[in-house]
Amino acid sequence: MNGSATVAGVAAALLVIAVAALWVPGVARVFLIAQAVFWSLSYVARPLVLLAVRPEPHFGDNVPDPRLAELGYDRGIALALQHVVFGLWVYAALVVAYAIWAHRRPQRRAAALDDPDFVPALVALYVLGMLGRAAGTASGSAGTAGEVDSANPMLAFLAVPASIAAIGLIIFLRPPDPRRTAVILGALLVGELWWSSVVQSKTPILGAALALAIRFSMIGWNRRTALGVAGIGVLGVVGFGWLQSFKSTGTAARDAASVDAIYPANVQPFLSILRRFDLLEAATDALFYGPGGWLTPSEVAQHASLSLIPAPLLGLEKFQSGTAWADEVRGASVDMSTVTVSLAEGNFNEGYVLGGYLGVVVCAVFTFALLLAWSYSLSSRWFPVVVLGLAITGASTLFERGILGSMENLGKFVQTAVLAWLVYLVVEEFRRTESCVVPGEMESQRWV
Repeated sequence: MNGSATVAGVAAALLVIAVAALWVPGVARVFLIAQAVFWSLSYVARPLVLLAVRPEPHFGDNVPDPRLAELGYDRGIALALQHVVFGLWVYAALVVAYAIWAHRRPQRRAAALDDPDFVPALVALYVLGMLGRAAGTASGSAGTAGEVDSANPMLAFLAVPASIAAIGLIIFLRPPDPRRTAVILGALLVGELWWSSVVQSKTPILGAALALAIRFSMIGWNRRTALGVAGIGVLGVVGFGWLQSFKSTGTAARDAASVDAIYPANVQPFLSILRRFDLLEAATDALFYGPGGWLTPSEVAQHASLSLIPAPLLGLEKFQSGTAWADEVRGASVDMSTVTVSLAEGNFNEGYVLGGYLGVVVCAVFTFALLLAWSYSLSSRWFPVVVLGLAITGASTLFERGILGSMENLGKFVQTAVLAWLVYLVVEEFRRTESCVVPGEMESQRWV
């Protein structure tokens, strides 16, 4: 069993997904290509580094996995990626089938572009969210990636609209002056890069870069915009690592430098971002746990449906799939008794643990169906539905979560969509009142 051959199978499936995505109309094309890039970092780049360097596991370095090192990287990677290769080819088949069916269908125009209250509502949401971010940062309660509970749930909730509004403004804002557009987009991107550094998560800056790609998919691509988006993506990766370097000083910085020194010089600049694309670890969890036996189908359905209900209304503690994965699935092969963390499980890995290869197929279909629902939501006439689409754009739901994690995220997004809808109603009423001052001006178009 050859690890390089297995990685090649993964790369081939991802290439099929990316090429077939070019024939998919609308914004779904952007997300499919983004999925291929994201999964290539976890399932191609990281395994290739391990196969080339074969590093010994060290404290403070999560790139080498002790379990894979014990098996031998060649054999271990081949075994860990077996169900991933299968899942990616199932997903590739779905993308190809959809591309053939949808190739000649016209692209839907986003209704948000015709609503005069949409952008003002997003601006109000952004201000509200930035206030929540500032309060969380000043109080030291801003959460970080992988944390189970927030120190201040209210401030954490209020910070969410900033990311959603930033993504919405990047996609839908259309100032007449190109220079003003560039300044606004640049400021929004810098703000998301800063927040990525604060919460130590790749998600905010990747969501903003993805939003920029969606914007250009709506207004039309050319060589300059394509190179610009690619450049911003590279700068985001490099800038994320650069900002993170300021968080390590003294002994911690020297320890990190000594750990990184075992890797080739051309790999070292990308280690900070590679360490955050950790689905290979989740695939290894699934390998050691084995197929089936984690949760029954009825338990999955129950947990997924309850995730959509707010906890205060439910009256009981909801199932947290990321925490359960860490405790039960990874805990089956790694001592997690002293660690409390929420982990991203990945759709194919979750499917394999829940139901073997049949579970992989189910999770692949679910992720693809959710992607199509997301693409249609961005062109909806209903503000809360668009907000849900924007929230998914800025989250890792379609990249590194399975059914359970996706439903948990959707439950949180529904609450944010309700808050956003209330803000929209206030903005709409305020603008309607202001317009009534001018005689003869028509009432604003209602969008709710």
